[in-house]
Amino acid sequence: MRWEVHSEKTLYADAWLDVRVADVELPDGRHLDHRLIRTAPGAGAVVTDGRDRVLLIRRHRFITDSWGWEIPMGGVEEGEMPQAAAAREVEEETGWRPGPLRPLLAVQPSNGISDSLHYVYRGESATYIGPPSDGWEAEQVEWLPLSGIRRLVDDGEIVCGTTLSALLHVLLDRQLEADSTTPFDPTRQILLRDIPGLEL
Repeated sequence: MRWEVHSEKTLYADAWLDVRVADVELPDGRHLDHRLIRTAPGAGAVVTDGRDRVLLIRRHRFITDSWGWEIPMGGVEEGEMPQAAAAREVEEETGWRPGPLRPLLAVQPSNGISDSLHYVYRGESATYIGPPSDGWEAEQVEWLPLSGIRRLVDDGEIVCGTTLSALLHVLLDRQLEADSTTPFDPTRQILLRDIPGLEL
């Protein structure tokens, strides 16, 4: 079912965002005024080191009045390539210059209200160049063990949608790599019918 957009009108706009109201027609013919936010894309990176640690920042988000660990990330400037923006943001927010970055994923964390698109890259090294130039971005900059990410998620220490998506992607990649080097063991198979609560 596709919603038809007949018009959009700006309610408020500045250099950061454009708040609009759209005249949307639902599949049953009804119309509604739907608010939405249009923004420029963002870019960030999951940077790890040779000790199986990931570079994260801990910061306070005043909107939700909450603390949490996040990957370094920020806006893509006009004319800037997302990969360059990701490298710049890592350096500005952490004081570490990432090594080569490769695409990891693109995510729209709030696509029910916003067209915000986040490009996330993957780096496996970084060089310390000094204190963060954006010292107001984070309370802490730390290399944390990837093995502890699940606990941080469970404890509500990682709640940012983009950070969650990116870190879980990296952890899944690691698991798939480990599984591909493990000899096949038919006793480790889990059949769908064996999963409690799943009705086939």
